[in-house]
Formats: sequence, structure tokens, C-alpha cells
Amino acid sequence: MSQRTYNQLWADAQLELSCLLAEELPAEPPRPEKDRVVFFQRLAMLFVRYTQIFRHLEKAYDLVVHPQKRRFIRSVLDSVMGRVLELKNEMVEKEFSEYHYMDDVLHDLKLIPADLEIPIPRYFHSERSKEVQQRKAMLTDILKMVEVTETPEPVMAKEMSQEEAVKIIQVAERARQGRERAKFNMKNLNMNTVYRIKEPGAESAESAAVCIQKVWKGYVQRKRTKTAREEEMIFLGMTMDPKYEAPRPAEMTAQAIEASTRVKQMEHEEAYQKATVDVMNQLRDVEGDDMSKSMKVQIQQWFTECRNATGTFPDYPDEEDGGSALIFAEKTPQQLLEEFAAKEEEEANTKAKGKEEKKEKGKSDKKKEDEEVEEAGLKMLPSAFLPDLEVKSKIYTDFWHNRSEYGNFNQMHDPELIKEEKRKVIEAEIRVKVDEQMRQELAEWKLSVDKDKGGKTKANAKKKKGSKSGKKKKKEKDLTADRTLESLCQELVEQGLLKQTHNVQLQDFLGDYSYLGTTLRQHDIEPMPSLSDVRQVISLYAVLPLGSQVVHEKAPLIKSVLLVGPTGVGKKMLVHAVCHETGACLFDLSPLNTAGKYPGKSGLAMMLHLVFKVARLMQPSVIWIEDAEKMFYKKIPKEEKELDPKRLKKDLPKFLKLIKGEDRVLILGTTRDPHSAEIKSLCKMFSKILLIPRPDYGSRRILWKQLIRKHGGEVTEALDLSSLAKISDGYTPGHIVQVIQSVLTKHRVFQQAKQPLTAAEFIAPLAQIDPVFQEEEEALKSWYAKTPLGKKRTKAASGKEEEEPPKGKNAKKKGKK
Repeated sequence: MSQRTYNQLWADAQLELSCLLAEELPAEPPRPEKDRVVFFQRLAMLFVRYTQIFRHLEKAYDLVVHPQKRRFIRSVLDSVMGRVLELKNEMVEKEFSEYHYMDDVLHDLKLIPADLEIPIPRYFHSERSKEVQQRKAMLTDILKMVEVTETPEPVMAKEMSQEEAVKIIQVAERARQGRERAKFNMKNLNMNTVYRIKEPGAESAESAAVCIQKVWKGYVQRKRTKTAREEEMIFLGMTMDPKYEAPRPAEMTAQAIEASTRVKQMEHEEAYQKATVDVMNQLRDVEGDDMSKSMKVQIQQWFTECRNATGTFPDYPDEEDGGSALIFAEKTPQQLLEEFAAKEEEEANTKAKGKEEKKEKGKSDKKKEDEEVEEAGLKMLPSAFLPDLEVKSKIYTDFWHNRSEYGNFNQMHDPELIKEEKRKVIEAEIRVKVDEQMRQELAEWKLSVDKDKGGKTKANAKKKKGSKSGKKKKKEKDLTADRTLESLCQELVEQGLLKQTHNVQLQDFLGDYSYLGTTLRQHDIEPMPSLSDVRQVISLYAVLPLGSQVVHEKAPLIKSVLLVGPTGVGKKMLVHAVCHETGACLFDLSPLNTAGKYPGKSGLAMMLHLVFKVARLMQPSVIWIEDAEKMFYKKIPKEEKELDPKRLKKDLPKFLKLIKGEDRVLILGTTRDPHSAEIKSLCKMFSKILLIPRPDYGSRRILWKQLIRKHGGEVTEALDLSSLAKISDGYTPGHIVQVIQSVLTKHRVFQQAKQPLTAAEFIAPLAQIDPVFQEEEEALKSWYAKTPLGKKRTKAASGKEEEEPPKGKNAKKKGKK
């Protein structure tokens, strides 16, 4: 597609965004909604529409060539991503479930389930490809060094007795003789068949011709019947036309054009960076002196005006307040002096006013409580991204929407825009230098005219010192301040705490959409989520916040996620997929992996300090805790007492609290046996708990089809996928992969042309594996019902709303009663 198409896609997304903003930010605030179902329906509708905008903006940002447009689209894209996460968080709080079913919303909007898929922005990888490659190269180098430094075990020949040697020789010789005997028998059989052939007579020739005709007519008729059935299935839309399965020439050319577009993107970006440097230098050389002179004249004029108005020279504004930027505001000297005087009065009377403010706040809080009691209902939570989206939507309509690009066929950067942006940067740079000079000049004026030795400045200095001392906070002690990042990484790799990630994409976590979720909930049946729902939640909770710094800082902060599910359901795969999609480093703090490493309290503190320090320096980072239930055992098994699996129970939550919005660090835990852990401490550690179920019928059919093709198999009509999906009920994706690997050997893959695959071949190895029974899944569901979110869900399903405890005097009165 051309750049015109992508610009139109961007324009359509901005138009839809402006419509949504008009709905979400009306002139008068909407009244609270009392019906929870209606309110959730509104949230779901907003979520789907914002997801559509997200998909369009991501595609436009990926393929638009104009560098300045791409920067604006990127800012809007990050804000839309953050709004999607806010809506997801609000849906969780209102529906008390991590999984939501919107098949009715899709039906109303005439969309398909693929339109609801959360895309992984391509720039997560493309803009950090060099950094990710450098990290991988560093890890591989460290691993090679570790392998070299490890003392290899000496290769010693095993001692063998004479009887064992004779047995080995006998087995080899008997096998050789058997092969030779088989070849000799085949030769004899072929010779016998040759001698048995006799010259055909007239009767035998006629019967042979009849036999050949029967076989040929049967073959031709079966072929015609097969083609007729295939045409009928294609006509009914039950199967795909083979010509659409192979990549068509138009698709191939489209892919080639996209590749060339990305190359052009890089070229235009390099040209934009060079132009930015040239414009900055040009502005410094041409306009720098004029800017500094005009600033000095304005500041000196301000000095004299203040002197004439008040009789004394003013104090120069501090750098923290903006320096001379305050002077350039459209205010008179008297207004500025009044502001400074008001600030001093506020600082002097803070203690006296504090009590009055508390009283007033108490009264206002009571009023607010009364208003909340009067206006009971469900309201939208305040958003951190809606104001940004409103501002950017206005910028788009004022500047980009009607901007004429006549003649800019190559979509190169606009030099005038660069000048407008960088002129402000240069003004800020020059202002800092001018402020230093004018502070000295003001001090000289005071000494010469007012004969003031700067007592006020000393007072200000004292205030600054006091303010600095007041802002002191407890900081973490850096136990490794004198060490480099490479040495820390090398130590963590040697200890097995920093690991390389597998090349797994989130789309490889196969699963079908849940089509009956809303219908089941309408009949008071809680559906189990599908694997597609799990993939969507992981992308929302883990991938998007780790991939974008802006989203992680402003969106609802998620520090830890726990994946709960039976063996083979794909928990470990999801951990590696999150790392691969975001380019994150993987740290392993599993109880079995940390056993025996860094012993003692000081060693434990050093280990956690190393992991979290390197995780912050190399963010985004994922800290994986496999078998997380071992950290919170109710009773430690005898065979695991020596490993001390609960050693991280007290210290790890303390480090978890230190993670802030600017730290793109996520703790991912996996467990298959949560029953053996203390549920309260486990839920305190992990803010989000995701239950991963066994695959349903639709997911199993997709798994069989895709995995067989991935391992070199061909899916033909002889292979009944529907029967395989029904038979494999209760088996996890890991079990299916194990069965396919055992069946599709190299020899079997070569035989497919003559002997197609059948479902019966997979049944025997499948029967040798124990499935996940319904009782185990029900036990996990009952355990999840005991979690905080599960309790809220059961109360909401039973119709019992949570009663908030009374506050203030009413609580005391009720307590006395």
C-alpha cells in the first residue's frame, strides 16, 4: 500500500478517537450508573473501540515514513495503549474477573474475534534490536567463558570384562548375518516370481484386459467423486480453496513493498537526525547571540522597573522555579513581586494555616461523603491518559489534519518544524548561561546602588539548605557500587540466575476464542477461559507495560503476576514469550535454582540486591519464580528441607515494594500445586493471579493442526482432526507436542507421500500419557475461588454485594451497640 493509504488509516483512527473523547469527556459529568450490567457493557464497548484504534495506529506507525508524523503517532499510540489498560483494570474491578467475554459486543459491532486480538507493537523489537543483540552477544560470551573456565571431567575409558566384549561382538555379528540373510531371501523370491510367469493365452489376455478396465474405471470414478466432494465443500464454505492457502503473487509483492518501506523509514530517520544536528548548530550560530542579548535587555529592564516601583532590586528567581522564564511571562514587575511576597508569607505561616486547613478538609470530606451517599452508583475511574489524548487530538485537528503536503511525495521531514521545536531547546540552553551572568550583575548592582551585601540571598541559601535536608529520603545501600555491569552480569550467569530466553512468540501460544462466554454467564454458569483469553490477558498485563516506558509509568502498576495451571499447559512458554516480545532479560529466582547459593542472611541480601540492581539497569526485565508455591509452603516436605525453599519468603516482598513506575521490572511466578501454599501470603506477593485451564475443543483442534504442520506433517483428509480433538480431551498442549514428536519421526515424514497420516497413529502414544482429569481442574477452580478476586466474584454471582464498613462516629456507635 502507498503512504497515502497509511495516512488515511491514521486519519480514520484520529476521527474515531475524537468521537470517543467526546463521549468520555462530555460538558457535564454523567450520572452514576446503578445497573452493573449496563455499566460493564459500556466499558466493554469502549474497550473494543479503543482496541480497534490501537490496531490502526500501530499499523500506521509501523509503515508511515515521515519521521515527524511517526513521532506524533507514537505519542498517541502510547496514550491509547495506556487507556486500553485502564479500561481493562476497570472491567476487572467491576466484574471481579480477570477474563471477560465480549462475543455479544463483537456481534453488535459486526467484528470478528481476530479484531479483538491485542497486537504487539513492532517497535518493541525494531527500535531496540541493536540493544537486544548486544545483550544476547554479551550473555553468549559470558556463557562461553563459564564453559571454558569450568574444569571438564577427564574422559576415561570404561573398564570392560572379556565376557562383555564378546557379547558386543556377537550381537554385531548376528545382526550383520541377519541383514545378509534377508538380502539373499529377497533375491530368491524375485527369481522365483520371474520363473513362474508363463506365456499368456487368449483367455488369460481377455480376462486381464477386463481386470485392468475394472481397476481403471474404479480409480477414475473415485477420483471424480473426490473432486466433486471437494468442490461441494468449497462451495459451502466448509474448506479453504487450495489456491488461497499458498501465498499469492499479490501478497508476495505486498510483503516486498513493506520491507522496502521499512528500509526507507531508516533512511528518512537518519536524514532527520542529521538535519536536527545541522539546524541546532545553525540556530546557535545565527540566532544565539540575538537571543542572549534580548534576554539580557529584558532582564535589565525588569531590574530597573522593580527598582522604580519598590525602591529595591528584586531577588533573582531560582533555577528550580524556572529562572528568568518567570520574568518573560506576561506579568508586570508588581505582580511578580506580589507573587514572591505571597510565597514568603505562605512559608512563614504554614504551621498556623495547617490546623485550619485540616479542619476545612474535614468539613469538605464530610460534604463529599454526603454527596457520595446521595449519588450512589458506578462511576468511571479518573484517567491519566484522557487529558493527553484530548491535547493530542486538538493538535492533530489544528496542525496535522489540514496540513498541505503538496510536493512532498517522498515524505521527507519538514525543516521548519525542526526549527520551531529546537528553537525552544536552544532558548533553554542560553537562558541557563544568561541567568548565571545576570545573577552576578544583579549582585554588583545591589552592592553599588543599594549597598546591600546580599543578606536576602543568604537567607535564601539557608532556606535551600533546609529544603534539601527536608527532602532527604532513605536510599538503598548500594552493596556493589565499585563494580561494573559486566562483572555483575558475569556473576549472575555463573550462578545460574541470569538466563538466555527462548525464541518463542506470544502468537505461538495457540488457542481458539471463547464463543459462548456471555451466553454461559447469562445462565449463571462461570465459563473456563480459553487459551486465546489467556494470551490476551498476558499481552495486556505483561507485554504492553514492559514494552513502553510511558505506559508503565502512567498505567495501573502491575508488579507481579502468578500463572496457575496443570503441567504442560504452557506457563514456562508464556514467561519466555513475554521476554522475547519485549526484549527483556530473564532472571531465575526459583526456590530450586537458588538453593545452596549465597548462603546466610548477608548472602541472601547480596543475591537479591544483585538481581534487582541488574534488572533495573538492563530493563525491561522479568524475574521468574518457578514453583512459586514452594516459597509459601504450609508444611515443607522432608525431601526438600535441606533446600530451604522458604528462604525468600520475607525478603522478596520487601524488594517488590521498591519497584516503582519508572522501573520496568515484572515478577512472573508459575505454579502447578497452589494448594500446598499459604493462600494469604501467596496472594500478597502476587497482585494478579491468572488461572490457565486445559484447552477446549476448538483450541485442541487448532493445536493438532498447527503443531503437526510445524513438525513436518501434512494435514490431509485421511487425518481426522475432529476425532483427535475429541479423543484428546483433558490433555494439555505439552502432551500433544510430546505425542506429535514421537509419531513424526524423519522416517515417517518421508513416507507421507505414499502413506498419509491418520488419527489412529496418534492414539497409541496418547493413551500412554495420563491426562489432566476433571477433578484436578475443579480443585484449581475451587482454590481460585478462595483468592481475593475469586471471593468477590462468588459474592457478585450470588447477588451479595460487598458492604463497606462504616466510617467515623457511626462505626463507634455500631460497635457499642
